[in-house]
Amino acid sequence: MEGGNNNSKREKEEIVDVRSVVEAVSANDADIAPLYQLESLCMRCHQNGITRFLLTLIPHFRKILLSAFECPHCGERNNEVQFAGEIQPRGCCYRLEVPSGDPKMLNRQVVKSESATIKIPELDFEIPPEAQRGSLSTVEGILVRAADELQALQEERKKVDPQTAEALDQFLLKLKACATGDSSFTFILDDPAGNSFIENLYAPSPDPSLSIKFYERTPDQQATLGYSVDPSQSGDHREGTSMEQISGASDEVRREPHGSVGATAAHRAIAQSNTAEIVDTVFRYTAPEEVMTFPSTCGTCGIACETRMFVTKIPYFQEVIVMASTCDACGYRNSELKPGGRVPEKGKRISLTVRNNKDLSRDVIKSDTAGVKVPELDLELASGTLGGVVTTVEGLITKISESLERVHGFTFGDSLDNHKRSKWEDFKARLDKLLSLEEPWTLILDDALANSFIAPVTEDIKDDHQLTFEEYERSWEQNEELGLNDIDTSSADGAYHSTDTTMQVKTEV
Repeated sequence: MEGGNNNSKREKEEIVDVRSVVEAVSANDADIAPLYQLESLCMRCHQNGITRFLLTLIPHFRKILLSAFECPHCGERNNEVQFAGEIQPRGCCYRLEVPSGDPKMLNRQVVKSESATIKIPELDFEIPPEAQRGSLSTVEGILVRAADELQALQEERKKVDPQTAEALDQFLLKLKACATGDSSFTFILDDPAGNSFIENLYAPSPDPSLSIKFYERTPDQQATLGYSVDPSQSGDHREGTSMEQISGASDEVRREPHGSVGATAAHRAIAQSNTAEIVDTVFRYTAPEEVMTFPSTCGTCGIACETRMFVTKIPYFQEVIVMASTCDACGYRNSELKPGGRVPEKGKRISLTVRNNKDLSRDVIKSDTAGVKVPELDLELASGTLGGVVTTVEGLITKISESLERVHGFTFGDSLDNHKRSKWEDFKARLDKLLSLEEPWTLILDDALANSFIAPVTEDIKDDHQLTFEEYERSWEQNEELGLNDIDTSSADGAYHSTDTTMQVKTEV
C-alpha cells in the first residue's frame, strides 16, 4: 500500500503548471530539458487529460517542442511539433516530383511547421497551415492522414449531401492512389517562416527530384507570422496610398554632395549597418561617389527603417550597387549587392584552381542567380542557394558547409542509418580538406546573368592563369526562370526611336 502511495505521489509531482513548462521551453539548454506534463481539457469528452512536453534539439536543424496529449477517459490522442527557435530570415518552398511506383519517394521525412501549406497541383488539393500543423511525418503519412480526415464524416455527408459525398469519394480514390505510389504527383511545401523541411535522399549531392527556393516574405505573410506591419504595406491598402504620401516619402531621400561625403563618411555609414567583411571588400577597390539614405521597411518586423545605398565600380567586373539596412526596433541587419546596368546578353562561367592560401583569400562576389560547383567533391549548389554574398573563397566554402548542415542536417538525427551517417561524415571531412589545401581543387561559379566575380591576384587579369572566364548563350529554360522570355520592350523601343527621330529633325532645322 505504501509503495502504491509513493507512486501516486510521484505522478502528482510530475504534473506542473503552465508557467514551469514555458520557463523550461525558454531555457537555452535543450539537452538537459526534462519531460514535463500537465492536466489539460480533452475537447472530445470534456474531461481532464494529460499533455506531455519535451524540448529537444534536432542536430544542426532546429530547437523544437514536442507535445503529446492523451485522455484516459475516452482514449483521444494527438501530438504536435512546434518550433521553439527563431523564425528564419526568408521563407522556403520545397518542390518534390514524385513518380509512380517508387516507394522511397513516399518515405521521405517531412517537417511541416504550423505556418506551412502543402499543395498537390495535379489534384488541385491544398493542406492549409491549420491542418496537420506542426507535424513530423513522411510524404505517405501526410497524404494518408489527409485522406483519413476527409473520410471521417463521409457517412453523415452521404445522408445530407449525396452529390458532394460522391464527388469526394472520387477524389479520395485519386488521393489514395498518390499515397500508395500508383500515381505520379508534385508535392509542394511552402513555409513563410522557413522552418519546414523535406529530406534529400541524395544529400549532400543535388536531388534531381527535389528543388528548394528561398524568398522574401510579403507584408501579409509577415502579419500572419505575428509581426507588426504598417497597414499601408499590406496588399489591401497598397492601391489606396495617396500621392501626397508618395511625394512625402520621396522628399525624405537625402542626397549628399560628393565633396561633403568623402570616402571616410561613406565608410562609416555603411559600416554601421553592414558586416566588416563586405565593407573591407568593397572599399578595397574604390570610394563611393555618393551615399543616399532613404526610408524602407524592415524585412523581419515590418517597422520603418533606413536603407543606405551607393554605387561603385569594381575593376575587371562592372558597376554594382551596395545597399545596407538596419532596424533600430528589432536589431535586424541586412546587406545586398545588386548589379548595375543592363541585363547581359550572355551568361558567364568562372573557374578558379585553388592551390595556396593566397587563393583562399581571393575576393568573391556571388550573386543570387549563381550556382556553385566543386567537381572534386561532386558538389553542386543550384542558383539561389546562399543568396547573394560578398566574401572570400575560404568564406564561401565555410558558408556552404554551414548551409548544408542547416538544410540537410535534419537527417543527422538518431534515425539515420550507419551507411548514410558514414557518407555524411566522409563528405564533411572532404569538405574540410579543401581549406587545408592538401590537394589542388577547382571552384566554379556559373551565373546566367554574369553578375558574379572572383578577384585576380595579378595586376592584369590576363596574367592570372589560375582564373578563367567563359561566356555562353543562355538556354530557353534559363531565360524562362529569370523572367526574360516575357519581357516586352516594344513600347519602350518605339518611344526611344520616336524621341531620337524628333531630336534629329530639330537638329536639321
